[in-house]
Amino acid sequence: MSIFAKKNCDICGGKIGLLGNRKLDDANMCKDCAGKLSPFTSDRRKTTLADIKDHLAYREANKSDVTAFNTTRSIGDKTKVLLDEDAGKFIVTSSSRWQNENPDVMTFSQVTGCNTEIREIKTEQKMKGADGKQVSFSPPRYTYTYDFYVKINVNSPYFNEIAFKLNSSDVDRSSIAFREYEKQAAELKTALTQVRQEVRQNIAAANAPKTAQNCSLCGASGVPDANGCCEFCGGAMTA
Repeated sequence: MSIFAKKNCDICGGKIGLLGNRKLDDANMCKDCAGKLSPFTSDRRKTTLADIKDHLAYREANKSDVTAFNTTRSIGDKTKVLLDEDAGKFIVTSSSRWQNENPDVMTFSQVTGCNTEIREIKTEQKMKGADGKQVSFSPPRYTYTYDFYVKINVNSPYFNEIAFKLNSSDVDRSSIAFREYEKQAAELKTALTQVRQEVRQNIAAANAPKTAQNCSLCGASGVPDANGCCEFCGGAMTA
């Protein structure tokens, strides 16, 4: 069989064009199905067909989470981190019409870490030589600009990190923009680290052993039910 023979997508069954195959570990996938995957997915070639189908089912269910998402806080410029603090969820998106892009909706409890990095870009300055060509100064001269990167580590079966650049263009250290991006990076790290800690504390509190209390109505001693009421008379329990 010719290596150029057309293949069928093992997910949707459609024909795959000459340059449209997205190879999986044990199958073939068309570019349309690949476009439905999370943009944070990596190592596609090592992923099985069963894993991809599970991923696509998750992405379809994610649409409902996007519809229900209510932004209470936004951090960032080119790429934004939108927080729904009431629901304990967040998304990372670079689209102004993110509601139509199906961005991954993550819970605060899925965050395992958040790191920020400022990367320096060193560019040599040159001058025009006698022959009209660009030549180096002696000694060489350089300009320095900076980019701000964020990496959010997450606990997800489909990807383990969300990495992006905060700024849309290189930033000079002496500029107001540098200080603004520095502030945004710190705010983002603090926000995600803080909400992650709050979620973990709430989970720990919910799982903590309950102690016996006295009912203010019947005087019985016992462990309150899920609503904080006495198991004997239904009255509110007091410590």
